[in-house]
Amino acid sequence: MSTDITGYEEDDFNDSNNELFEHHRFEADPGQAMIRIDKFIVNRMENASRNKIQDAASNGHIRVNDVVVKSNYKVKPNDVVTIVMEFPKRELTIIPEDIPLNIHYEDEHLIVINKEPGMVVHPGHGNYTGTLVNALAYHLKGVPIFESEDPRPGLVHRIDKDTSGLLVVAKTEQAKIHLAKQFFDKTTERSYVAIVWGQVKEEEGTIEGHIGRSLKNRMEMTVFPDGEFGKHAVTHYKVLQRMGYVTLVQCVLETGRTHQIRAHMKYIGHTLFNDTRYGGNEILKGTTFSKYKQFVNNCFKILPRQALHAKSLGFIHPHTGEKMTFDTEIPTDMTEAIEKWSSYIAGRDE
Repeated sequence: MSTDITGYEEDDFNDSNNELFEHHRFEADPGQAMIRIDKFIVNRMENASRNKIQDAASNGHIRVNDVVVKSNYKVKPNDVVTIVMEFPKRELTIIPEDIPLNIHYEDEHLIVINKEPGMVVHPGHGNYTGTLVNALAYHLKGVPIFESEDPRPGLVHRIDKDTSGLLVVAKTEQAKIHLAKQFFDKTTERSYVAIVWGQVKEEEGTIEGHIGRSLKNRMEMTVFPDGEFGKHAVTHYKVLQRMGYVTLVQCVLETGRTHQIRAHMKYIGHTLFNDTRYGGNEILKGTTFSKYKQFVNNCFKILPRQALHAKSLGFIHPHTGEKMTFDTEIPTDMTEAIEKWSSYIAGRDE
C-alpha cells in the first residue's frame, strides 16, 4: 500500500515529536539520467502528484543521501532518495465501526453525509479509529471500494475535524473519478456559514491570497498576498446577520485549500469565533467588563469549536448527469450561540 505523503489532517500531527521517520526510499539506478526529483518520485509512487511532492520538499520532507533538497534537485545515478515525516509509518487497515451517521442522501453511486463536529474524516497518525471512514466501512459492507486498505476510500474532499456539514463520498471507482474531477476543476458549489469576530465592514466581498503552511507555525495555514508561497485561493463572503461584536457570514469557496475560510477570514481581521488554532478562542472584540467576559465564555461553552458549518453542496451526479444540490440546517450549537449573541446585543441596545 502506498502512503500519501501530504494527506493527513492537521490535527493528526504531534508538535512534541521532533524525530523524523522514513516513509519511502528509492535508489536511483547506476544508469539513471539526470531528472528533477519531483518527476523522479512521481514516476515511482502511486497516487502522488508533482504538486504534493513539491509541497513535501518545501516542508523539508525530501532528502537525497540524507541531505534535505528542493523540488528542482536533479537526481543522479545511485542517489538514495527518502521521504521522511514527523510520525512513524503505519500500514492502515480500515476497521469497520458501528458509528451512527447522519445520512443526507444515498444511492448506489454515492452517499452524502452531514458530518458531526468532532469527527475526523479519515484515519491518520493519532486517529486510527472513530473516523468517518471507519463508520462508512461498516455502513457500506460489501461495497468493493471500501474493502481495500486505502485510508480514504471514496473520499474526494474533506472538512476539518471540528467543522460540521456536508461531504459527498463515492461508492464506486467511476463515481470517485468523476467527482474528484469536479472538485479539481472547481465546478462544485460549496457554501459555508461562519460566526466571525468583529463587524465585517462590507456587506459582501471577495478575499484572494495564496494560502500555504505558516513559516512560523506549521500547524497553521497563512495567507501570502504576494503569492511567493502557497496556492492561489479565492473566498467570496456575504454578511447574513450583524450581532454587535460578531458577524454571521456566508462563505462560498471558489477554491478548496486547507483551512481556506479560517485563514482567509483571519487575514481580513475577522477570525472565526472560538477557532482555537487561529486565536478565535480569545475575546478579540468587545468591552472589558467582567459580565461581558463571562457572557463570551458562556458562548464558548455552548459552541466549543470553530463556528463553521458546510451548509450546502452542489455537483453533477457522476452517473445520471443530473445537477444535485443539498442544503442543511445550521447545527444546534451554532444556532444557540447566534441566539445568545442576538439577545445580548438587543438587550444592550435597549
